[in-house]
Amino acid sequence: MESSFLLLSWLCFFIFSTIEVGAQTKTPSPTSFPIKRGTNISHWLSQSTRVGAERKAFFTEKDVANIAALGFDHIRLPIDEMQMWKEAGQKEPEAFVLLHNALQWCQKYKLKTVVDLHILRSHYFDATEKPLFTQAAAQERFYQCWRDLSAEMKKYPVTQVAYELMNEPVADNPEDWNKIVEKAIKVIRKNEPNRIIVVGSNRWQSHEEFDKLRIPAKDKNILLSFHYYLPFLLTHYQASWTKTAKYNGPVHYPGRTVTDEELAALPADIASLVSNYEKSHVKTVYNAEKLQQDFQKPLDFARKHGLQLYCGEWGALNTTPQADRLRWYQDMVTTLEKNNIAWANWDYKGGGFGFTNNQGENYQTEMIQILTGKDVSAQK
Repeated sequence: MESSFLLLSWLCFFIFSTIEVGAQTKTPSPTSFPIKRGTNISHWLSQSTRVGAERKAFFTEKDVANIAALGFDHIRLPIDEMQMWKEAGQKEPEAFVLLHNALQWCQKYKLKTVVDLHILRSHYFDATEKPLFTQAAAQERFYQCWRDLSAEMKKYPVTQVAYELMNEPVADNPEDWNKIVEKAIKVIRKNEPNRIIVVGSNRWQSHEEFDKLRIPAKDKNILLSFHYYLPFLLTHYQASWTKTAKYNGPVHYPGRTVTDEELAALPADIASLVSNYEKSHVKTVYNAEKLQQDFQKPLDFARKHGLQLYCGEWGALNTTPQADRLRWYQDMVTTLEKNNIAWANWDYKGGGFGFTNNQGENYQTEMIQILTGKDVSAQK
């Protein structure tokens, strides 16, 4: 009798242990997060000195309504550590109120949101020193940002809000980024196994770096991301923060951005600047076929892993000659959508890339029509 009881007890323990282990190791079902066309909400909770009433007024429910009416299905919302947390690590209450406002407006207008942790105190893509890749304390601070963000946003449906780990990582060794990706995903997965997590490639989310990216093998709730701003001399024509700001000669699309004859006619210092900065790109012919070639490596990686691909940033300054700029936009949209690559243009409002001005007026009507097919010329 005693042996039968012991056998029954052992069987019960085995069954319940098996159930528990199975529950722990069960792979979460893929979350449905279909997106196609989006726009970046830059210079609000990221890369901005606006505070108080000015920051609150820069992006409002009216803007979200406009984005939805134009035909976009999501926004990418960059946020900076410096905006969202004080230096000692406490949350900045006003900034989190604005974040929640944006998420709730998007719910109201049926837009999805990709919340992008854009700039860290320990990592800025153009900084020389990036402690995120060299200091354990900086890495722990990054993981704590995601613990805080997950606690704030886990109430939003996984079909509505996605998390982008970080914008444009730039690690000297791609494995340094891979290790941080692995740990950060585990941090989020502890409480949110079904949340879509956006993971970008190393070195400014370059299309060329996808073969060096490592992601969890069985996690299907990952959205792969790259950025695209090539040819740079065209997309950042006369950009004041670039080394080629002094170049004010012609640029072209499609074809060679600058021809040999045009380079030869330049003063030697400017010609050298352009050639050295663009390096292998200055003699490249850019057209729809070239875009397809550049997208192929991330496409192959996404297909290998059975994941969706996302071009989370792309755009050209409004200083770029208009006809060439619009031809580039058209080829970008056509090539992205032909390959079922979801996208978010850089960006929505103000600055040199936006299709609305600081007042939220849709003044870049031809660009809007290329992006969404919506004719808003009558609104001008």
